[in-house]
Amino acid sequence: MCGAAGEVRLDGRTPDISAVSAMADAMAPRGPDAAGVWSQGRVALGHRRLKIIDLTEAGAQPMVDPELGLTVCWNGCIYNYQELRRELSGHGYRFFSHSDTEVLLKAYHHWGDRFVEHLMGMFAFAIVERDTGRVLLGRDRLGIKPLYITEDNHRLRFASSLPALLAGGGVDTRIDPIALHHYLTFHSVVPPPLTILQGIKKVPPASVVAIEPDGSRHTTVYWSPDFTRHADHADWSEKDWEDAVLESLRRAVERRLVADVPVGCLLSGGVDSSLIVGLLAEAGQHGLSTFSIGFESVGGVAGDEFKYSDIIAEHFDTDHHQIRIGTDRMLPALDGAIAAMSEPMVSHDCVAFYLLSQEVSKHVKVVQSGQGADEVFAGYHWYPPMAEPGAAGLEGSVASYRSAFFDRDSAGVGALISDGYRADGDPSGVFVTDHFAAAGAQTGVDRALRLDTTVMLVDDPVKRVDNMTMAWGLEGRVPFLDHELVELAATCPPGLKTAHGGKGVLKQAARRVIPAAVIDRPKGYFPVPALTHLEGPYLDLVRNALYAPEAKERGLFRPEAVDRLLADPNGRLTPLRGNELWQIALLELWLQRHGVTGAAA
Repeated sequence: MCGAAGEVRLDGRTPDISAVSAMADAMAPRGPDAAGVWSQGRVALGHRRLKIIDLTEAGAQPMVDPELGLTVCWNGCIYNYQELRRELSGHGYRFFSHSDTEVLLKAYHHWGDRFVEHLMGMFAFAIVERDTGRVLLGRDRLGIKPLYITEDNHRLRFASSLPALLAGGGVDTRIDPIALHHYLTFHSVVPPPLTILQGIKKVPPASVVAIEPDGSRHTTVYWSPDFTRHADHADWSEKDWEDAVLESLRRAVERRLVADVPVGCLLSGGVDSSLIVGLLAEAGQHGLSTFSIGFESVGGVAGDEFKYSDIIAEHFDTDHHQIRIGTDRMLPALDGAIAAMSEPMVSHDCVAFYLLSQEVSKHVKVVQSGQGADEVFAGYHWYPPMAEPGAAGLEGSVASYRSAFFDRDSAGVGALISDGYRADGDPSGVFVTDHFAAAGAQTGVDRALRLDTTVMLVDDPVKRVDNMTMAWGLEGRVPFLDHELVELAATCPPGLKTAHGGKGVLKQAARRVIPAAVIDRPKGYFPVPALTHLEGPYLDLVRNALYAPEAKERGLFRPEAVDRLLADPNGRLTPLRGNELWQIALLELWLQRHGVTGAAA
């Protein structure tokens, strides 16, 4: 788990090593244990290392294999690297380290670009061929590890974070109007390849990008989950599905124990993280370190769920850490959390994860986390209505999804932003409609689950976990995003997933592992009351950001719209109960924190 960066020249000149070093240095928190820079021909690579597997210098990056003529830098973990190592050894490959990094090099040499299909894990990599100068960039199936790109006619640069590319300089930082429309409509989700900035794109999940010696480039999508029913599962009973889900999750949890350092678990007290703790205990993880966080209540909003996390900690006798965050710590932490965001993320969970990761990193370097279960197993409230007859067709399912998930329509966006930042039409609506219309998902629930699993999940909770844990040199692993588990869940009948208030098949399977009191509780969230109910210093922060000279010069939002929201700071909530004022303020705070002028395109 690390931070990777690099430059590929397209004009025959040598790479700017100082820029690559600056990009790598900007990611020091992602890899606090070591640093490295490498350059040859038209390519330079930079790296920051967090030592998790093979703690010796033999695992250092960028890693060069002179025998194969390959160099790699990357970010992530290959959970089946030991099995692949044994298989590759059988093909005659010799290993000089015990790292998963070296397995990537040998696997690419043996299988070519399709080597990614053999990997189980999370990854974003750059592999360079010494003799040809070919470069292959790639990202894992569910986009757990990020990879950003900026380019012009002379060079292409990439990095594990967007701010790292800014540190390298020469980036077009104008606001992308379509991305802005997504941010304000699609609950702050900006689908790939777009980012909020014109000059920076992101490699989509499950994709490899080949940069050939002649400068040509092609992108290949190597994985896509199928959300249709399979004939070989047609006779499965509910119990058969529960058996299969539990066994698949059990394998996913055990895979994510691979490390040369201890592995802990984030424990919110919900079904998802509780089930992971239970399965870790089953796997023999006695005295497992678990961590829960809670905040002070504000405006009548409760700030912790310790009642439920304590049940699990006591039941499985974990080494539990109950982390209580006073309101006095929240405000200073906001700046750090916003600095850690590769893209503006409006979720209140960001600062919670930031503070939780800060505390957890004092105890362990790796944690498992329950993110992804709601998107994979239909835990959200908008899925059951999509099974209604009116949502069966394409038009009905799009309308049902929009009414539940979208923050506002295009008219609402137009009333909020200045004319110079407006996108034509309704790009967010078109995106969802096109996604729903694609083959491979035949019901409204399947369409929504496919969109949320492959897009929303990637650019909201998954990105949040990566950005906030890596801000403290902590590796977060998400077993619910094991691609084999995701493939299985995708084929499961929607009714089994939406049953029992959502995540039905998962809840029923969980009854075999964890106490019923945690399963039958009301659905909870990571509560951060101070950002849900804006008052006092938090409201001052928001007001100052929106009235700052930079904000006025940028002219992103209509002044009358800002005044109206500030006049009633807690009066306008989105359908998902997000604070509309916080949404626009967070974008301004992010732009200001990262020194982005963001002039109109």
